[in-house]
Amino acid sequence: MRNRVARSFVAAIAVAVVLSWAAARPAAQAPATSAKPSATPAQAIKRTADGKPNLAGTWQGGGVSLYGEPGTGPAPPPPAIPPPPRQPLSFQPWAVEKNKQLTPSDDPIAHCLLPGVPRIITMPMPLEIVQTPEKIVILYEAFRAFRIVPINNQLKHPDDLVPTWMGDSVGRWDGDTLVVDVIGFNDKTWLGGGPSVHSEELHVVERYRLAPDGTIAYEATVQDPKALTKPWTTGSTLRTPRNTRVEEYECIENNQDLAHMPALKGK
Repeated sequence: MRNRVARSFVAAIAVAVVLSWAAARPAAQAPATSAKPSATPAQAIKRTADGKPNLAGTWQGGGVSLYGEPGTGPAPPPPAIPPPPRQPLSFQPWAVEKNKQLTPSDDPIAHCLLPGVPRIITMPMPLEIVQTPEKIVILYEAFRAFRIVPINNQLKHPDDLVPTWMGDSVGRWDGDTLVVDVIGFNDKTWLGGGPSVHSEELHVVERYRLAPDGTIAYEATVQDPKALTKPWTTGSTLRTPRNTRVEEYECIENNQDLAHMPALKGK
């Protein structure tokens, strides 16, 4: 278990660096495929007793437990619903200057702090979705995070929100897509893996769509008129990891990065 957690933390930092590079430039479009699904999504996807897509289970966006050690197995097939092309973040002038002042040692997750939304989806550890007609609960192995998402068709948030790391989430069903509206953030997290500040006006709209191949197409639209010049859209594909479950994660126990990160300042 300890080795898995150690690998997970190092992998999380590595993924964060890659994502920061990817966020700075548009991603290339995936090649088109002529393969056609054998059934329509409405026929193929699993559903709950009330007819909603069944999102319950263990999911993961990347990492060793999903793909295996490098070079040990075939690449997973392309998802039935490809994620949206990654767009570059576009910051307001004050945020551009603030980002220039930050270094890897300033990254909140390097200090074992919560990644925020949507960044937590990029962590290479599993998450578990528990689904009822009234709420969705998401349990993340990464950083012991959790979210309780009440199903509220008006997407109404409480009036007495206190800014938090993960924000306040409410959800509704738009056909077969779970739409989650998230506000009430503090300004202490990063949007991506590199310096990418935001304000407390951050507003995230997530979409979870169960695909006929058993994956979840995840998309997040990020708005922050104080820190960003335009909305930012990101996304990924969540798959079911092999022989994996959400386990205890204690970031600080195996945090080997802070010892050498101060040396990166000024470089």
